[in-house]
Amino acid sequence: MTSEHGTKKSLTSSHWGTYRVHTKSGKLTALEGFERDEDPSPIGQGIVDVLDGPMRIKKPMVRRGWLENGPGNAEGGRGADEFVEVSWSRVIRLVVDELNRVRGRYGNQAIYGGSYGWSSAGRFHHAQSQLKRFLNSIGGYTYSRNTYSYAAAEVTLPYVLGDFYSMVNGATSWDVIKEYTGLFVAFGGAPLRNGQVTNGGVGRHVQQQGMQEAAANGVKVVNVSPLRSDVLEEMNADWFAIYPGSDVALLLGIAHTLHEEKLADTGFLSTYTVGYERFRDYFLGETDGVVKDSAWAERKTGMPAARIRHLARDMARQRTMISVSWSLTRQDNGEQPYWAAIAVASMLGQLGLPGGGIGFGYSAMNAIGANYQGIPGAALPQGKNPVKSFIPVARITDLLLNPGAQFEYNGMTETYPDIKLIYWAGGNPFHHHQDLVRMRAAWQKPDTVIVHEWCWNAQAKHADIVLPAATFLERNDIASSSRDPFLIYMEKAVEPAGQSLSDYEIFSKLAEELGAREAFTEGRDEEQWLKVFYDETCEKAGNSGIDLPSFEDFKAKGWFENLMPNEPQVLMKAYREDPVGNALRTPSGKIEIFSETVAGFGYEECPGFPFWNEPKEWLGKENPEFPMHLISNQPKNKLHSQLDHGSLSRKSKINGREPVVIHPEDAKIRNIKQNSLVRIYNGRGACLCSAVVSDEVRVGVLQLSTGAWFDPPQPGVLGVSCQHGNPNVLTRDEGTSRLAQGPSALSCLVEIELYAGEDLALGAFLPPAISSECC
Repeated sequence: MTSEHGTKKSLTSSHWGTYRVHTKSGKLTALEGFERDEDPSPIGQGIVDVLDGPMRIKKPMVRRGWLENGPGNAEGGRGADEFVEVSWSRVIRLVVDELNRVRGRYGNQAIYGGSYGWSSAGRFHHAQSQLKRFLNSIGGYTYSRNTYSYAAAEVTLPYVLGDFYSMVNGATSWDVIKEYTGLFVAFGGAPLRNGQVTNGGVGRHVQQQGMQEAAANGVKVVNVSPLRSDVLEEMNADWFAIYPGSDVALLLGIAHTLHEEKLADTGFLSTYTVGYERFRDYFLGETDGVVKDSAWAERKTGMPAARIRHLARDMARQRTMISVSWSLTRQDNGEQPYWAAIAVASMLGQLGLPGGGIGFGYSAMNAIGANYQGIPGAALPQGKNPVKSFIPVARITDLLLNPGAQFEYNGMTETYPDIKLIYWAGGNPFHHHQDLVRMRAAWQKPDTVIVHEWCWNAQAKHADIVLPAATFLERNDIASSSRDPFLIYMEKAVEPAGQSLSDYEIFSKLAEELGAREAFTEGRDEEQWLKVFYDETCEKAGNSGIDLPSFEDFKAKGWFENLMPNEPQVLMKAYREDPVGNALRTPSGKIEIFSETVAGFGYEECPGFPFWNEPKEWLGKENPEFPMHLISNQPKNKLHSQLDHGSLSRKSKINGREPVVIHPEDAKIRNIKQNSLVRIYNGRGACLCSAVVSDEVRVGVLQLSTGAWFDPPQPGVLGVSCQHGNPNVLTRDEGTSRLAQGPSALSCLVEIELYAGEDLALGAFLPPAISSECC
C-alpha cells in the first residue's frame, strides 16, 4: 500500500512481533505495531536506525591474515585483524576451494555447522535450515543437539514425563489459571520481558493481559527468585528471595513437610507415578543420612523454615500451579529443578486438573499459557546428514580445544571430532556461550571460520570470511508458528543494502559451484518455494480443520488469523482422565519420579530421582574472594543480542555500558553510587558496567542481563575482558551434568568494585578496519 506522499506500508513479522513497515523512497522510516496486537513489543523499533547504518555489512569481506596467509590457526588474528573487501565472484571461489580442501583432506566431519540462534521468523529464509540443507547437499557436517535455552529439560523430561515439547507447549492456559488457580508458585519467576517473543513470530502479545487478569481474579502469586522484578508488579507477589541455585533444596523441604504432615495425595502417587518411594527415602534421609526437612532447606536457601512449611501447607490446601522457569535449567545440575518440581506437583495430586499441576516456562515465550490453536506450517527440508558426529550445543569450546577427547552425554560416550572449518549463519556464539575469554582462544584454532551476517557484531569480527546477508525486511517470506494463531506474509519492504544477498541466494551460488545446485534448490526460486510452503501449510492446516485462503488472497491481505474456538488448555488432562488409554511415553507409561534408565547411566550427580547437588558456585558456601552471585538473565529491550546497536537497546545503557543492578547494602560497603562505572570480575574474566542501586535484587546478588555485544579492549589493557558489559566473560563453561551437558551460566560467583583503570573507548558499535582494496 502506497500513499500519495510516496510512503509505503508493508507487513512483516519477527520473533518479537508483527509490524507495519513504513518506507519512503525505498528507505525504512518507521515500524508501527500490527493492528491486531494491543500490546506490541518495542523491540522492533531498534532496527529503524541501523538497517542501513554504519555497522551494516554491505560487501563480502575477508580477514587480511587469512587472505594473505591462507587457512590455519589464526593465532589471535580473529577479532583483531582488518578486513578486505572482495567481489562476490572472488569470495565464492574462496569458500568453494576451502570447502573442497577440508572435505577432501579431512572429511565432512571436520566441518562444524554452527547456526545456533533465533534468525528469521520466516519459515523459508530460516538461516539454520538453509545452512543445514546446504551442508547436507555436499556431504554433511558435525552438528549440535539441544539448546542453550533449556537443554537440561530437553533431556530430562522425556525420562520423567515421556516427552518435552508437548509438555512445554501444552501449558495450562492463563484463562484456566485465572478461573481455577488459588496459588501460583513461580520458581524462577515469570518475567514479562521474555514473554515478548515466540520463535516463528508473534501476531498478538497476550502474556501481560493473562497475568493481570489472573491477579485481578484473586490468584495469589509467590515469586521464588533472587529478583523481585521476575514477576509483574501488579501481581503483588509474595517474594521468596532464595539463594540463586537453591530451588531444589526448597522443593525438598516442601516435599518433606507434605509427607510429614500427611498432606501428600497417596492415591495420585500410586495411580499415576512410579518410583515415589525412592524419592521419599531420599528426602527422609534414609538414603544418605541427611534429612531434607524445612530446617535443612533453610540452611540451603536462606528462607526461614517456618516460612517454607507455611508455603507447603498453602500449596496443599488449594488449587496450586507450580511454574518452573527455563532459567532454572541453566545452572549446575539444571536437570534437577524440573524433576523435583514434577515430584512435588505429583505429591499435591493436582496434575491434569484445571488450574493445578505444573507449567514449564510461563512467560518464557508469548505462546506459553496462551489459549489458541496454532497453524501447523511448512519447514524447509534439510535432507539427510550422513555424518554422525555431534556435540551437546553448549560444548563448542571443548570441541575446539579437545579434538579426539571423549565426552559423556545422556548415557553415551562420544568423541569430539577435529574441526577444521566452522560455518555459521543466523546466530552469534559470542552472545550465547559462556567464558568468552576461553572461547575466544579456542576460536583461533580452526583453519577457517565462515559466517553470514548483516552487521558487524562480535561473530562477524571474529570470522575469516563474512558473506553479507539480507535481513527479514529485505526479502519475502511466510511467518508461522505452531505456537501462534497468525500466518503472516512478510513482504519485502526495502532492497537489500549494498551487495547483500539472502542466505538462499548465497547457498545457491555455492551449491552451483560445488555441483549440488539441483539438490539444494530443486530448481526453485524464492517465489516458487513460498508457493510450495503455502500449499503444504494449507494441507496441514486442512487436516486440523483450518481453511486457509488462496495464496494470492493471503498475499494481498498479508495475514490470516485462526479464530477456531478451542477448549481451554489443561496440561496432562487426558492422562489424568485415562492413564492407561493415554499412557505417557515413559517405560512404565507413568510419571517416573524414579527412572531406572537414568539410574542405569551410573552418574552419581544424577542418580535417577530428584537430587540435591551443591552448586560449584553459589551463596550457600562462603567465598571471600568472590562473594557476589551474578544473575545473567534475558534482556527486555532486545532478543538475545539482536539489535543491541539499535536505538531502543542503546537508550537503556548508562554511559554507553550495560547496567548492573546491585542491592544498596552491597553498594554501600563498596562505595558504589548510582551510575558509578564498575568492574565485575572473577577468575575467568572481567567486564565494565554502570551501577543501578536498587532493592529489586536480594543482598549478595548482581543482575546483569545478557545481550551486550562482546567488546574486548585493545591488546595491552589489563584487568578487563569486555568493556561493554557482556556477562559471559564471567560465566562458567561447564555442563549442567553428564546427563544433558547444558549450559550452567547462572551458577557464577563474582566480585564488584569501582573501576579505577584507564579510560577505554568503546568499540562494540564500530566496524573493524576495512581496506577498500579489491582482490
